[in-house]
Amino acid sequence: MNIAPHLMSIYQQLLVLSQSMLRLATEGDWDRLIEMEADYVSAVSKLAACTQQTPVPAQTQEQLRPVLRHILDNEAEVTSLLQARKAELSLLISQTGRQKSVNKTYGGMSGVILFPQNSQSV
Repeated sequence: MNIAPHLMSIYQQLLVLSQSMLRLATEGDWDRLIEMEADYVSAVSKLAACTQQTPVPAQTQEQLRPVLRHILDNEAEVTSLLQARKAELSLLISQTGRQKSVNKTYGGMSGVILFPQNSQSV
């Protein structure tokens, strides 16, 4: 079996998936990104199985190198966007926690009217 066309097909599939994942991450469509990640992991597994069975000739490796570089660049950008999203979510969680604390602290004072005390003795 000639491995080159089969490998190129898998790499092209990975490239398309990585580009789609990058687009989804850029758009902030996190749910669809997670769904697509399952397809991506499946394609990576297929690639790993394919390359374990048959060694990849040096010429084929050279042909695949630019595609692999593009895939890795996409992955790095998606990872960066995911890190930014994680920081955003952490901030939101922190703010929510502080808001709950404030509500709990001052919520018990609902309906209580506070009057300033006169500092001078009568």
